[in-house]
Amino acid sequence: MKLVFLTTAVFCIFSVVLSLSVESQEETASSARVTAAGIWQPPQEIFAKASKVCQTGAGPMSFSACYMNQLAALGEPPEAAKFTRWLYEHFDQNVGIMTAFKSYGPVDAAQVMIPLRANDNYALLLVNGDPSIVNVDDLQKLDRKAMEADPQFQSLKQKFPQTDLWPGDRSGSAPWPRVQALPGGGTEFVVGYLLINGCHACARVGVARFGWKFDAAGKFQGTTYISTAPPPEVMRSPKAHPSSQ
Repeated sequence: MKLVFLTTAVFCIFSVVLSLSVESQEETASSARVTAAGIWQPPQEIFAKASKVCQTGAGPMSFSACYMNQLAALGEPPEAAKFTRWLYEHFDQNVGIMTAFKSYGPVDAAQVMIPLRANDNYALLLVNGDPSIVNVDDLQKLDRKAMEADPQFQSLKQKFPQTDLWPGDRSGSAPWPRVQALPGGGTEFVVGYLLINGCHACARVGVARFGWKFDAAGKFQGTTYISTAPPPEVMRSPKAHPSSQ
């Protein structure tokens, strides 16, 4: 009789622990979901102030940890600070601030400003899917073989032999991809990239488009190259060719 009672008690305790564990996991998944509540658009001087403090007084902590602490101390709202720390853990330890958000469901898009980057301070991330963050400028995920087999790209390459694929400009008020439905309830995010003949500041000779595909549940399925007509003339980098005025 005692053995039956003990077995029943152990089973009940195990059931309670399992239930709490499932609830905890569901809470964590829900709390990790990115929403517009994490948007913050601070004045530019905030970043200079945070850098100045951390350059001289970071102490034993890393510069990034000091920087995130300073952003919070300088007025970063709690939800924005939560996003910044979550991003740091899930996006190659980049310190980022969400400046805009667009809901598509189940996968959404976030424009993120990364103040500690030397170039291209803005990123466009596809969030809330599987994986939780997909960086559209992760060029290794693009179907480059399909692009290189495209006759239009090959013709461009003949004219400009050093042409290569570069991230597009993710800054501004409209960085969003074009979104289209896929069979079976999936979603494709069509994103543009630059074709540059050589270095970052060299001549821009075209654009390329790729589709980022997700199934109906939000699981990433891969990328597809979308053939794009070449521009009527070569585009020059504004930094490399300043106005004479």
